[in-house]
Amino acid sequence: MIVVDTNTVAYFCIPGTHSDKARSVYAKDDSWAAPVLWRSEFRNLLLRYLRNGSMRMDEALACLRLAERSISESLLPSSEKVLMLAADSGCTAYDCEFAVLAKALAVPLVTSDKKMLAAFPEVAVSPDAFIA
Repeated sequence: MIVVDTNTVAYFCIPGTHSDKARSVYAKDDSWAAPVLWRSEFRNLLLRYLRNGSMRMDEALACLRLAERSISESLLPSSEKVLMLAADSGCTAYDCEFAVLAKALAVPLVTSDKKMLAAFPEVAVSPDAFIA
């Protein structure tokens, strides 16, 4: 099992330049966990694609269904730990939900977010490092 951030889910589900890496991550470990928050973040991303005209509703719904199938576990991390980690790290509370969950599960957090990689080197790994 690994924790993936919303960007990794997006790269996996929405065709683009990072899709192959995200698919390689999934091929290596298809047991993906994320905090419950990922759904709202992902829906908001799809909404941006819809509003700027780069995606049709049927495509957005297909991406949403694929994303929901790709996440094995949607969990709620400790709010206290998220707030404490956010205060200490300078990262957003949203991002810290992913780090707290990875720490609680003792699994890697796969992310392309440079700030997360720098702030949480004990759990955060890039897709390239994970698939290497």
